[in-house]
Amino acid sequence: MPNCPTPSHDDDDKLKEECGIFGAIGVKDAANFVALGLHALQHRGQEAGGIVAHDPEDGFNSARRFGYVRDNFTSQSLMKTLPGPLSIGHVRYSTSGKKGAVIRDVQPFFGEFSMGGAAIAHNGNLTNAVHLRKELIERGAIFQSSSDSECIIHLMARSMGRSIPDRMKEALRQVEGAFSVVAMTRSKLIGVRDALGIRPLVMGKLGEGTVLASETCALDIIGAEFVREIEPGEMVVISEEGIESYRPFEPTEPRPCIFEYVYFSRPDSIIGGKSVYEVRREIGRQLALENPIEADMVCPVPDSGTPAAIGYSQESGIPFEMGIVRNQYVGRTFIEPTEQIRNMGVRLKLNVNKSLMKGKRVILIDDSIVRGTTSRKIKDMVLEAGAKEVHFRVASPPTIWPDFYGVDMPTQEELLAAKMTEEEMRVYLGVSSLKFVSIDGLYRAVGEKAGRNPEAPAYHDAVFTGDYPIAPKDMIAKGFKMKAAE
Repeated sequence: MPNCPTPSHDDDDKLKEECGIFGAIGVKDAANFVALGLHALQHRGQEAGGIVAHDPEDGFNSARRFGYVRDNFTSQSLMKTLPGPLSIGHVRYSTSGKKGAVIRDVQPFFGEFSMGGAAIAHNGNLTNAVHLRKELIERGAIFQSSSDSECIIHLMARSMGRSIPDRMKEALRQVEGAFSVVAMTRSKLIGVRDALGIRPLVMGKLGEGTVLASETCALDIIGAEFVREIEPGEMVVISEEGIESYRPFEPTEPRPCIFEYVYFSRPDSIIGGKSVYEVRREIGRQLALENPIEADMVCPVPDSGTPAAIGYSQESGIPFEMGIVRNQYVGRTFIEPTEQIRNMGVRLKLNVNKSLMKGKRVILIDDSIVRGTTSRKIKDMVLEAGAKEVHFRVASPPTIWPDFYGVDMPTQEELLAAKMTEEEMRVYLGVSSLKFVSIDGLYRAVGEKAGRNPEAPAYHDAVFTGDYPIAPKDMIAKGFKMKAAE
């Protein structure tokens, strides 16, 4: 089995989307387009990827690998084993710090049914997966992976639906949590989004073919034209006959994940009709309006803090400077041969431009503070470079609660904001001042002029508010205590 490195503590000091998904139908060598799409979605999962393709003559073929898409799915010899006009793919992170990652956990998953084979790739997390798995095993199911996504395949196998789309509808009605799904049969590409629309999914047109993707940036890379989002609670079934749309779930008010705008999505993507870049820049403006400070320069923590830093600079009139430079060639698979190298930590990835920092009052803009370990190290680097003051401004509210809908993040006990006040966090980080954008400011940045409506929030924002739109049953059974109603 290929070596799958354990992330460093610095790597864990961010919230991470666990998956990206892509599918294509009606194009020659569809797997090549899927590989390109997954490459554009690499930020949503860097530990492993997989592709399944179907060809009328060769049937289903699959390839699953650890590591980056570029290191695996650019090989001509590999891609030749994935022929056909229909294909889906998946990139993933494993759970933070999880040991013993195995190739059988890498999606897409495949199942053989009485009406033919089907493959499925899932972005999100099922909040009743433990309950479902226990029930399915008691009824004779044999699981091949530790992924909750495999529950969907087993539920489909037990369905009496007359077609695979019908079986998928029945299976997904039994799961709870967040899911965007791309699936394929011998002749159909299927896309589904949960009723709340927590995880994104979009549709594009590529010549005579159709593609599905987690984000619009993955359409851009292959030259596909954006058609529309798959709506919350919608299932689309795409074949040579056209596109059919179904509504298999009880209708409810959508609550897409607001963290897609803060951090998860690429800034060149469009989510919910809004430019991610423009929203992040507007968050920076809100930060400046809510938390002004006298300083000499605004500096982003690259790369995710950059749009918010531009907005903060534009609103405050304080010059924007690239005072910290990222080494783009250090990834999660960087070999760390000695303790001395490991202790360099964040310095392997970020370097401070000393000529800019000396004697300056610096405002550092970052998208979030999770554990705070990386923030402390960056502050130390800036002070060592000669900065007179360091002020931290954060382009999201304090991250207090865990997410159970497909986000890889530390436990609540490890979240800095869950155990410290803002002033205690400032002291711990060792900065001159620390301020976060308010929850209302964040909502205003995404176009909700009145801010957050606590009676009917427009977005899933539980990491900030503790307001979970779907009760995390499995975690509650393990002792997790939800926030008491106010």
